[in-house]
Amino acid sequence: MKYLALLSISLPLASCISTSPPGSDYMAGIRGSVSRPASGGPHHPAPAIPDDVSYWDGDGVSGTPLIKINRREQKAFFYKSGTLVGVSRISSGKEDTGTPPGTYKISQKSKDHKSSAYGVIKDKASGAMVNDNADFRIDKVGPGQVKYHAPMPNFMRFNDGIGMHTGFLPGYAASHGCVRMPHHMSEKFFENVTVGTPVVVE
Repeated sequence: MKYLALLSISLPLASCISTSPPGSDYMAGIRGSVSRPASGGPHHPAPAIPDDVSYWDGDGVSGTPLIKINRREQKAFFYKSGTLVGVSRISSGKEDTGTPPGTYKISQKSKDHKSSAYGVIKDKASGAMVNDNADFRIDKVGPGQVKYHAPMPNFMRFNDGIGMHTGFLPGYAASHGCVRMPHHMSEKFFENVTVGTPVVVE
């Protein structure tokens, strides 16, 4: 479905706005009444396939953090001084908007982020969905309509407009370039990185 791809950003132009309110009705109207289980966070549905991969054993472990993102395996690995302390299932950039390989560093952390480039457009009076995969650089908001920027909780920027954050995981690479994670894993990664933490994308 079209809306699966809207929850990430890809280009340096896609700067973010950090004003995402808790309990946003961003998803409402896409499938009618959408539940928001804890595994999907406050804005996103649960992963499309069971997550038997993700875990965190890093609490109480000290050491210098390092994140490795394996696009082929669709997993992110968290290390502290060389010791693996966590693994997260991910959804990285799809083929035409891939997550570029390379070595980067966390340049920004934002707990309640929103994409400035992507989101949805709804009818203001009824709340009905008008465009569930809007690119605000192209798609215009018409009379009586309102736009909602895509929420990206626990955003960890590492390559211009690309970062890691909570997002929907369909079971394959599907984003605009960002690295989506289950909410509980994005929280752990977010809590344990600092600006300057290395990120290796393979």
